[in-house]
Amino acid sequence: MAQDSWPSPSHNARALTDVEYELLAARFSDDGVYGAPSDTSVVSAGAGLSVDVRAGVYASVRGHVWYSGTSVTNLTVAANATTSLRYDRVVLRLDRSTWNVTAVVKTGTAGAGVPDLTRDTGSTGVWEIPLATVSVAASATGVGVAAKELYVGTRVRPCTSISLPDPPTAPGELVFQATDEKLMLWTGSLWKTVYHYSGIVACDATLSAWTISTSSVLEERNGLVSLRMGSFYRAGGSFAAGTESRLPVLIPSAYRHASRDQYGLAYISGGAVGRVIIYSSASERAGQVWLTNKSVEIDTGDFVLPMSGMSWVI
Repeated sequence: MAQDSWPSPSHNARALTDVEYELLAARFSDDGVYGAPSDTSVVSAGAGLSVDVRAGVYASVRGHVWYSGTSVTNLTVAANATTSLRYDRVVLRLDRSTWNVTAVVKTGTAGAGVPDLTRDTGSTGVWEIPLATVSVAASATGVGVAAKELYVGTRVRPCTSISLPDPPTAPGELVFQATDEKLMLWTGSLWKTVYHYSGIVACDATLSAWTISTSSVLEERNGLVSLRMGSFYRAGGSFAAGTESRLPVLIPSAYRHASRDQYGLAYISGGAVGRVIIYSSASERAGQVWLTNKSVEIDTGDFVLPMSGMSWVI
């Protein structure tokens, strides 16, 4: 069979069958209700053995729009004459024998779980998406309803660090920022990083006063920076207990805390302890690491071993 595409003048003069339309439209929109989980539930308990489908709801099933109408739709739930609890489903069902989408109650089996959705592929059968789970006790005269709506979401858009969607479509929009390999979520007010891994980032700095014995590295995962500082020995002469000295570490700008300095301990040759300060982006010493608050003089050849595993968020 030759290649084909539609709609096209060469394909049945642009006329489409229902099967062809589904193939075309099913990925235009994700299956689901138009709205958000904060909306009023689509399905609620009705009078007696029934459920109500609220008015004014739109949804999409395989590219076919469903509208609940301008008034509440009441659906009958089958009686449970057994001695066991039964679970039913309320679903939106695309029936390919009519190509209509309708809300229906899918009756389960007493003593069993919630009935599975039917999702027939191809050009026949039905395709269902969930709206609610209905519990029907033995010999019950009413029902319980748990909302289970599937909502239409937004797609993950590729972008760069300078081409984030402006404005974003809606809260929940996802983008993959290819320049930094970040998956980001729009909260309604700002972009939040959902996933990012920096790899191992070297953060040594060359200073004549110190020799690096072990390199310092950091890793950032999903906005959490973990720093493993190395070890150093003094190469630039002694300095007194009451003075401070910059250590040969520099945190790259992308991994500095915006406003808060970080504090840790360092062990010094001879068993003394000093304080290590990692300065935030807001400091005049942004990204620098300093040794301070020590009680001993440090001489040439003395080692400084900062604590490992410091972390902060960015």
